[in-house]
Amino acid sequence: MTHVVELNAKVREITGKTSRKLAGEGLVPAVVYGPRVDARSLVLDRREFDQLMQTATVGATLVELSVEGDAKPVDAIIKEVKRDELKGFVQHVDFWAVDMTQTLQTVVAVSFVGTSVGERAGGVLMHSLRELKVEANPKDLPEHIELDVSALDVGDALTVADIAAPKGVTLLDEPEAVLVSVMAPMAEEEPEPVDEQVMEVPEVGKETAEAAEAEE
Repeated sequence: MTHVVELNAKVREITGKTSRKLAGEGLVPAVVYGPRVDARSLVLDRREFDQLMQTATVGATLVELSVEGDAKPVDAIIKEVKRDELKGFVQHVDFWAVDMTQTLQTVVAVSFVGTSVGERAGGVLMHSLRELKVEANPKDLPEHIELDVSALDVGDALTVADIAAPKGVTLLDEPEAVLVSVMAPMAEEEPEPVDEQVMEVPEVGKETAEAAEAEE
């Protein structure tokens, strides 16, 4: 079952303020939207949201979003968190309001556990997919899907078909899609032999002496 968290929000009356100005007030701009709700601009307490993100997962954590003035909270998932590329602070948050009686499609992170047999033999673990597309009821969304790689030897791979989907979850990626594999270590190429050509350097003055002898 998905992780459920509570978060408070206020309606953002003034939408012209930039994220930097709101950051100076300890706030984060956000928006909530969905098929059965009107889009609304919100503001969040930055400290509260940062604390929530220590355990929440984008796309999988169910949020009970309590908007000031509303009679009941909005069930939503965190659809996107936009961050400043240089400083890393949150610039904007998108929430997707969900219907708890309907399935939804989203992505869930894959958590790889264990050390493979192939790695211990010198192989290299290669990750091809780190997220899976899933369909599930919001209450059945897993925080992540765990995949044990311990039994993989050099040359082995795990595909989507090898995953046992959690109860109530349908995997949408192609069954043959590779998630992780163990490759043989790259052999070091020996440098090609270089033909050594010996160049004779005439002694200084020798050519001049030989030319003088030839003229005599």
